[in-house]
Amino acid sequence: MARDSIAEAESQIKFLSPRTARPVKSSRMATTAKSWQMSFPAAFVVWALVVAAALIEGVRFGFHGRTFAVALGVAALLFAFELFLAAPRILQSAQRALGRGGALLAPLVPLGAVLVYSLAVTGDWKMLLVGAAYAVVPALLLASSAGKSPGTWEDYAALLVIWLPVALPVPYRLLYRVFPYPPPLTHTLAILMALSTAVAAFVLLRRLDGIGYAIAWGRGFTANFLLHFAVFTAIAIPIGVKMGFLVFDPSFGRARSFPLSVLGVLFFTAWPEEFLFRGLLQNLLSRALKNQWAGLIVASVIFGFSHIFHAPFPNWKYVLLATIAGLFYGHVWMRTRSLLPGTLVHALVDISWHILFR
Repeated sequence: MARDSIAEAESQIKFLSPRTARPVKSSRMATTAKSWQMSFPAAFVVWALVVAAALIEGVRFGFHGRTFAVALGVAALLFAFELFLAAPRILQSAQRALGRGGALLAPLVPLGAVLVYSLAVTGDWKMLLVGAAYAVVPALLLASSAGKSPGTWEDYAALLVIWLPVALPVPYRLLYRVFPYPPPLTHTLAILMALSTAVAAFVLLRRLDGIGYAIAWGRGFTANFLLHFAVFTAIAIPIGVKMGFLVFDPSFGRARSFPLSVLGVLFFTAWPEEFLFRGLLQNLLSRALKNQWAGLIVASVIFGFSHIFHAPFPNWKYVLLATIAGLFYGHVWMRTRSLLPGTLVHALVDISWHILFR
């Protein structure tokens, strides 16, 4: 339910399962004739389309030259790291190739990206050091917890290190200062850096089980997606309108930006948030509390409070609606053990809000 939470702006390219006390199971989906998984060619086509859209938008806004090319190239590299590893076969191949010891090399991707950007675009050595520390500290924390059960203090510390620099109010978002150019790409670069750092640390190095980091579609996913979206909107819209948080105001102008908005919200809002709050936080909490429902509730409340800084502060209406949204997104993840259906619910909620309400 967060149009500005991670889509930050329109200026960017823009329940019901039985209670259990058992830990979260693996999200690896059995390969069946009725399961679809994103392949490398499909990932490449999507990657190329998104990068081309970003290039066209950048040129339209008047950006060009070497610094813009480097900034866009860094964004393209980080997006490839995010997207290609969401193809199950590519992820499995990468994990096999790296092995346990070689997984320590995974943070070199976000580290290399921030080094290239800082040296070629900004020349800011202080922010280069900040970005380099951001890329490697989570991996160092998780390397020290290798072999331990999920839910160690290092797991939560790594999450905080990754999350806070992109979640605090804008003046305190360190990654915005690491990636200041071009301004329309700042937020996207910050999100890509955060997601790449988390993937390197938790997926390739820690290899936390049960995340569901896969663009794949299995039996029951469509029904879960449609049911959770329909029930959530039936609950959230009346509450939002009653509180004065939502005002029905369809906009043809906003609808015209629909294709770019879908790409922006899907890849740079919904997918990163679902990975962080469901695949990582809810996953860890469910294991630590030994109860999936407790993990769902606590993670949803934290998700709700992550929206409190949106104007007017403190935005309790946003906190309430985002908490309700988190319950639905988290329950989709519980039912499917995949990030994708919840990501699509999340994205459709945000896009519907963008076009139909203000």
